Amino acid sequence: MSKVKATPRHYDILRDPVITEKATMASEHNQVVFNVASDADKPSIKEAVEALFDVKVKAVNTLNRKGKVKRFRGILGKQSDSKRAIVTLEEGHSIDVTTGL
Repeated sequence: MSKVKATPRHYDILRDPVITEKATMASEHNQVVFNVASDADKPSIKEAVEALFDVKVKAVNTLNRKGKVKRFRGILGKQSDSKRAIVTLEEGHSIDVTTGL
């Protein structure tokens, strides 16, 4: 269905799917959440999802998450910053991130 062939660049853009309670609830609205590279933009995320999963993307929303400051055994540390993409798929298309298909 997709005319774009998957390249190694696409695998660099999409890091991994987010499997949380909130992301699972978003799947009911035909949305999938991915951790993406910090320099990825919306058109490249759309192209990567369409090439890797052979689906049609309706919209891409991104958000930057600042790392939390945590304390472990009295030592202060900081979690890494991350970027997430919420990908809305066209009707009739789906991605099952729990099985990898």
